[in-house]
Amino acid sequence: MEASSDAEEVKVVTESSSPDSDGYPHSPGMDRNPPPPSQGSEPEVESDSIGETLYSKHWLFSTLTSLIQTVTEQEAGDPDAEVDLSEEEEEKLCKIWDMAMDKDVAGLLQEFKASDILLGAIAKSRSPRLTEICVGILGNMACFPETCLSISQNEDLGVVLLLLLGDSDPPTILETSRLLLTCLAQSSVAPIWLERVQQQASVCPSLCFIMCSSTNVDLLVKVGELVHKLFDLDEELMKSWVSARPSEADTGSQLHIAPSLLEAAKQVRLESTEGLEVYLHVLQLLTTVDEGVQALVELAGTGEEVWAALCEVVCEDLCQPDDPPVVLQEQKGRLAPALAVLSTLSACPDQEYSQTHRNLPLLGTLLRVLQFLSECQQRAREGQGEESSGNGLKEENDEQMLALRETTVEFLASMLTDLTKDAMSELLKKGHLSEQTCLAAARSLLPDHRSEVQHMAALLSEAQSSLADALRRNFPDLSS
Repeated sequence: MEASSDAEEVKVVTESSSPDSDGYPHSPGMDRNPPPPSQGSEPEVESDSIGETLYSKHWLFSTLTSLIQTVTEQEAGDPDAEVDLSEEEEEKLCKIWDMAMDKDVAGLLQEFKASDILLGAIAKSRSPRLTEICVGILGNMACFPETCLSISQNEDLGVVLLLLLGDSDPPTILETSRLLLTCLAQSSVAPIWLERVQQQASVCPSLCFIMCSSTNVDLLVKVGELVHKLFDLDEELMKSWVSARPSEADTGSQLHIAPSLLEAAKQVRLESTEGLEVYLHVLQLLTTVDEGVQALVELAGTGEEVWAALCEVVCEDLCQPDDPPVVLQEQKGRLAPALAVLSTLSACPDQEYSQTHRNLPLLGTLLRVLQFLSECQQRAREGQGEESSGNGLKEENDEQMLALRETTVEFLASMLTDLTKDAMSELLKKGHLSEQTCLAAARSLLPDHRSEVQHMAALLSEAQSSLADALRRNFPDLSS
């Protein structure tokens, strides 16, 4: 991540001053670089440049020295007073933030123990902007395996970064989450961070608080990605978080991970399809373990709230009657996990909110999803060629699309089992069921769910015999 898109490239310093024995230049007070060197100074340019870049070692060292001086002055002041960075200081530090995206710069920063310097700056800082920039620099350095390993092995830094998830400054939490995600994405250091998260009791309540209280969509999306990554990498961590009662996670908090995830999903629903998809996938991960299902169902009102919220997403936001069938390609990342969670909740006993007769719009959506999938498959079979590939869905190598089909089929089968004559009449009245939809559903359900299709045909015989006849004409085995 770049700190500022218009940051100027830092040119090499051409003066002959060399670093002191401690690695810092003789002239740390120099606040800007001189013009680019002449051709006659070529050897000196190479000696001061960082790797193959035009960045200056001397300028970098002097700026780090200035950072140490800045935080020392802040530490000497009122510990409760917030301090603003000067425009000049902020500009210099943001340049380092940008420069740290370069591998050679990141390596040099680590060689001169910049992570320790930045840790000290974070610990002493009285400026939220300074803290954010320092974490951002570390985040860019962590993009490279060697520097990421060095940063991750710094125990004190690891503790401080996890504590920063409880900071009151959203930009700082955003950069901290980004840094943690960068580290967790690298298999060589991910176990280090997973162990720290397990041991640091403040992480779960801090993330829950953010998800429950923040309206910052960018922050919510990044925190959702962090929770998803943690749960995806460590099932035991997920179980411990969903099983913990608030008093166990944090005596000062009454927050729980399941309702916190739901609250964040509702907050990002209308503003970020990416964020909504992230939270739907986290909720789906919860339903893959018994502890997660219990947390959703047993916490007072949580299961019903999750059901209502996800039904709104599925029935109001996605796969509408006037959408083209190919819309499923765009929406599969939200539809598949949302339907998977709803399907799991519907299978839990004694949950009145999931009863079929109360959820006919949801049943209608399931029928429509299968119809859209059937139409796209039909277009592909008609051999319209690659020119029309945008009008069809290739499921064979699309795991999300296959998951969507499988989930929809199983969910529809379970709902059809409990369908009554009155509910069938209402489905027809509301336009959720037509001959085309009925045939597409039967085609998807057979042969694995023959009894459910027979039940649907029997209800249609009473409610609308023409549809029942169409079913039996196309699927003669139903009559046997």
